Amino acid sequence: MILPGATLGMLGGGQLGRMFTTAAQTMGYKVIVLDPDKNSPAGIIADQHICAAYTDEAALTELAQHCAAITTEFENIPASTLAFLEKRTVVHPSSSALASTQNRNTEKIFIRAQGIATVPFVRITSRDDFADISTQIKFPAILKVATFGYDGKGQIVCEDVQAAYEAFDALGQKECVLEQRIDLEREISVVLARGEDGQITAFPVAENVHINGILHSTTVPSAAAETQQQAAIEMAGKIADGLDYVGTMAVEFFVSKQGEIIANEIAPRPHNSGHYTLDACKTSQFEQQVRMLCGLPAGSSQLISPVVMINILGDVWGNSQPDWDKLLNQPDIKLHLYGKREARAGRKMGHFNVLADTTDLAMQSANTVFEDIKAD
Repeated sequence: MILPGATLGMLGGGQLGRMFTTAAQTMGYKVIVLDPDKNSPAGIIADQHICAAYTDEAALTELAQHCAAITTEFENIPASTLAFLEKRTVVHPSSSALASTQNRNTEKIFIRAQGIATVPFVRITSRDDFADISTQIKFPAILKVATFGYDGKGQIVCEDVQAAYEAFDALGQKECVLEQRIDLEREISVVLARGEDGQITAFPVAENVHINGILHSTTVPSAAAETQQQAAIEMAGKIADGLDYVGTMAVEFFVSKQGEIIANEIAPRPHNSGHYTLDACKTSQFEQQVRMLCGLPAGSSQLISPVVMINILGDVWGNSQPDWDKLLNQPDIKLHLYGKREARAGRKMGHFNVLADTTDLAMQSANTVFEDIKAD
């Protein structure tokens, strides 16, 4: 058990690393962030910022020497980096767990090996793989790069084989996965914490709406049937067990029009759809991340209020600052900004949580405020 006063390491300086850092410092820990950006959101609030590449062995050695334990904020850290650090200090999640989730093809194979459904898919590594594609999946489909894709980047919707062929060229002929599209009832996610002892504490199921591949809103409680929610929680737990995962993680699911629960992808880290926990649960997903890293018992994941989370993208800025007063004069709305210097279209700049007596009331308020804060 690692107690307050110790120093923790964070690989990655984005908003997830920033919220981990805040949670850890609140609990009395010191945090060192390693990130190549000198102005990273987490680095500027950490106790120390090592400005270096994730493959810089001298910097990694320095980090390990000062930290009782190290974690990550996103899955695109090289697994070899974690393997290097594992020889020197406590690291969660493990390099093997991270490696299983870094490639969409191997991730789906792993999910199926746990007895959990995925959408029909085909691994694409060359033009030859399109020869008999129509016998393996139905169109329309989505071609996605197998690695380093996030927030809708590296994805192209394909209506037929020819479109998929052209999309493969457009994506640089990198390894891809071609996923069959299905008729969706809704999208949901499960954020959970798993300790070294295998104990799992799941947060309430989140219901998500994406716009242009980027999460726009999360609503909790979800409107999915209770049996569907319970099934998703059990599946997410099975995936966490299969990875022997330690830390906070999430699994995204599709709910089909036929009621089938289909795993979409694994996030080996806190998740955007779990940001509601900062204000609407007894323990946030980031405090859980600290607790799991330090070998502490999980905090309560109980929901204390219906909530809607809305992402704030750089699009909201326009030519001036958003009208924050329209949001801040609402006593049941909580604003979280990430300290990013430049607002760009599609860039996650912050989010806000709306607490209300019902999710309908929360969504009404969220929609109104979201429109009100937009700059000209």
